[in-house]
Amino acid sequence: MGSRGTGSGSAGGSTALLTDAYELTMLQSALRSGAASRRCTFEVFARRLPDGRRYGVVAGTARLLDALERFRFDEGVLEALREDGRLDAATVEHLAGYRFTGEVEGYAEGELYFPGSPVLSVTGTFAEAVVIETLVLSVFNHDCAVASAAARMAVAAGGRPIVEMGSRRTHEEAAVASARAAHLAGFTSTSNLEAGRRYGVPVSGTSAHAFTLLHDSEEEAFRAQVAALGTGTTLLVDTYDIQRGIETAVRVAGPQLGAVRIDSGDLAVLAVKARAQLDALGATQTRIVLSGDLDEFGLAALAAAPVDAYGVGTSVVQGSGAPTAGMVYKVVEVEGRPVAKRSESKATHGGRKTALRRHRSSGTATEEVVSAGPVPEREPGDRPLQVPLVRGGERVGPASHGADLAAAREHLEEVLVTMPWEGLALSRGEPAIPTRVLPPV
Repeated sequence: MGSRGTGSGSAGGSTALLTDAYELTMLQSALRSGAASRRCTFEVFARRLPDGRRYGVVAGTARLLDALERFRFDEGVLEALREDGRLDAATVEHLAGYRFTGEVEGYAEGELYFPGSPVLSVTGTFAEAVVIETLVLSVFNHDCAVASAAARMAVAAGGRPIVEMGSRRTHEEAAVASARAAHLAGFTSTSNLEAGRRYGVPVSGTSAHAFTLLHDSEEEAFRAQVAALGTGTTLLVDTYDIQRGIETAVRVAGPQLGAVRIDSGDLAVLAVKARAQLDALGATQTRIVLSGDLDEFGLAALAAAPVDAYGVGTSVVQGSGAPTAGMVYKVVEVEGRPVAKRSESKATHGGRKTALRRHRSSGTATEEVVSAGPVPEREPGDRPLQVPLVRGGERVGPASHGADLAAAREHLEEVLVTMPWEGLALSRGEPAIPTRVLPPV
């Protein structure tokens, strides 16, 4: 697979062993049976949305393309496989020349998905496609979960900026991916420096309570921060007493103080009191930033409070109660023949799918139409959902950073507007729009 470039400084090294052992043992068995060369299509989809969710957000596509470009069994990886001993020499030799030369298409990053949506389709030989299953699912299940939670939070925030600040609540690499997914889904910036370097996500951050406690007094700490960062900085005012903290902050920085941050307590009540106190001190332009175990429900509860921005950490990087998107990677076609799993609780629809979304003349979406047969006849307002990502092994899909990441943010904003208003509610209910699957003819 050829390279079109990845984010500057993106994590390097082979991704070939970011996989489950059975991918390679299946490959070995298929090589022996002669079935490894059969052309197959695998699809990624969610059978259902996490409990209480009305829609999902596609994220991670470009990160997957980055990882697929590095899916190489180099000599170090091959030696590890030889030492492991579970694969025969012929399989190891096959892997030494592995290159994905197939086709990938899927929903654009920032697109919404629903139960049964063919979020990604991978077509190639069984040998090419089966070994990337775990990599595909680990990227999509993580990034889609974070983006789906972040989108709900951005909607609940009502346009107020949100800083992603959950790096200390997850794995160090998951933190970088989470920051990207949250930014794609509407968060303004991140505290994670590597996400800024790798993907160009805007970075922000000032100080923690430790900085205040380091100094002999709150005033001394504030003076040091203002001296270093200027009066436009954000001062954390809840280390001791919030009212005294705000008074000290304005005295030190003057009425031009950029913002105060409150990280604990009854945030709605404290925001009202802080606003009144700031205004009385002449700091009418000083913003109020709230943080402290916020999730989408907490943000919604603060809608009427005089808040200017939020910081959200643990809940967003952990998917706000849904840490995985529940995506699966299933073979749906072998040598042009539809195949399907028939087990009662995990049945699949055979055949390679096409998908479109139907809309009223007003622009409101009405349903997702997924066809395992001929492409449905287009109606006014229909929008095809799948875009090419890899053609003949060559990347044609978006980059994971820069203008392509910005375009994904914009796309999500546009498609959220098309959802029925009740579909954006935080309350439990059916998916925002139904999915209709047309079987093979």
